[in-house]
Amino acid sequence: MKIFAFGSSIVSSYWNGAATYYRGCYKYLARMGHEITFAEPDAYGRQQHRDSDDFSYVHSLVYEPSVGLDAMLQMAANADVVVKHSGIGVDDETLERRVLELQQSCAITYWDVDAPATLARMYADVEDAFRTYMPHYDAVLTYGGGPYCREHFLKFGARAYFSMYNGLDPETHYPVAADPALACDIAFLGNRLPDREARVEELFLHAAELAPESQFLLGGEGWADKPLPANVRYVGHVPTSEHNRVNCSADMVMNINRASMASSGFSPPTRVFEVAGAGTCLLCDDWPGIDDCFEPGSEILVVKNAQDVVHALRQHDDAARRRIGAAFHARALRDHTYAQRAVQADAAFRFCLAARNTAQGSMLA
Repeated sequence: MKIFAFGSSIVSSYWNGAATYYRGCYKYLARMGHEITFAEPDAYGRQQHRDSDDFSYVHSLVYEPSVGLDAMLQMAANADVVVKHSGIGVDDETLERRVLELQQSCAITYWDVDAPATLARMYADVEDAFRTYMPHYDAVLTYGGGPYCREHFLKFGARAYFSMYNGLDPETHYPVAADPALACDIAFLGNRLPDREARVEELFLHAAELAPESQFLLGGEGWADKPLPANVRYVGHVPTSEHNRVNCSADMVMNINRASMASSGFSPPTRVFEVAGAGTCLLCDDWPGIDDCFEPGSEILVVKNAQDVVHALRQHDDAARRRIGAAFHARALRDHTYAQRAVQADAAFRFCLAARNTAQGSMLA
């Protein structure tokens, strides 16, 4: 199967949290024998901050925003399945419309990496163009959102809906030696985003204030001018190649979902599975569906406020943290690998192609 995908970036994680997800899904789809082309715009400095990973499992194309779309669409017309990912950052509405021009020759799918935000946008604006385009796609795939997103995408007219959660690539995220220079009690990696900042202030920064004896490490873009407690060390942008080192150097790592994703639930982000790969104890903010992925108390520790964070710090000794981290790692390897996600994506694409063949056969009968 030839798959042509438009996305924010597969080669760069700079201001691009979806990169790890793209890499895991498409790497293992390629191993199933599919031919993958991934097209991304030269935007937001991503190409100037390319990661050093091996991306040979995809044919990577970089185009100039707007002016390069015609050439990309011409190439996409030769594919069996065309994927428009959400959140590219430039020309999104144009691409959402124009990929539908290829419907005569390709199955067209919308693969959303921020489904709750897409739904919120469509509900907030009755003139949102995607309300018109979306029912013409052969399927909507989302990297999270669970029953809420399924119900509401179908309500907006989606022909088919598939949940495609994040996962673990054990070849990318795995235990490494701890780095004393990054030693801390709790680490959090995440860019500063408007609908996550208040949650970071409560769960991470306020917890640091309540536990001055503990050391906290903060990584990600955008925090340089944020007032921080004295026991919080800011290390700036952390490339994906360094995530293993950070995750294995901290006693605990924190996950904090964006507010929209936490509200809809069933949206474990890539960071959760990166930490699972490291086998480190995870402190995870609370959201519906988390217990579908991991068992609170034995595989992860769920925290609802700063006091919960401090309680977890003081109540779980080194042995308990190692035990939880090991169980976390084992569960991810058993139930949540990208190899498993690729099988699910393959089934979704085959469903779309079969549905198209049936429809075309009916028209010819």
